Amino acid sequence: MSDLTSTVEAILFVAEEPIGVADIAQVVERPTKDVEAALDELVDRYEGRGVVIRNVAGGWRMYTAPEAHPFLERWATTDRARKLSNASLETLAVVAYKQPVSRGQVGEIRGVDSDHALRNLQRRGLIDEVGVAPGPGQAILYGTTPLFLEKMGIASIADLPPLADHVPPAPIVETLEMPMRPESPSSDSTN
Repeated sequence: MSDLTSTVEAILFVAEEPIGVADIAQVVERPTKDVEAALDELVDRYEGRGVVIRNVAGGWRMYTAPEAHPFLERWATTDRARKLSNASLETLAVVAYKQPVSRGQVGEIRGVDSDHALRNLQRRGLIDEVGVAPGPGQAILYGTTPLFLEKMGIASIADLPPLADHVPPAPIVETLEMPMRPESPSSDSTN
């Protein structure tokens, strides 16, 4: 397999929608006839496999082979295929309750980098970019999608349960936060 063919294969692997020959040629900086030859080679190589390469909607893309669909449907119903990680669930909760919210704000609330979780949620169609924050940097803002509402079985974000129902009483929060607070200066200290 040539370097060009491998490169075209990699592009098709990550493409989320059909990509045209001219677009691929521009990216790889090669003539369209070379890209077409690489695509023909890939189509031949993938024949009879679990993944096929097809020209649809004016572009090329990898798809699962039709023969695999019954097994993929079965896989999609397994717990492993459907579950979100704890990080994704936490991130989704932050976006749902604080939207519109930036990547930085999500990370600040969670206390960890949330880039991977945000990309995963966006790829699954549960969140999407809903705007840009005013001011310096103009951070991308995220919000939930209609698919999120559908999966949650609610008509709007207003139907989410109140957070107050899930927050412990003030004395417990105070106790939990105590070890994280800086020590207060002693009244006995002398200068």
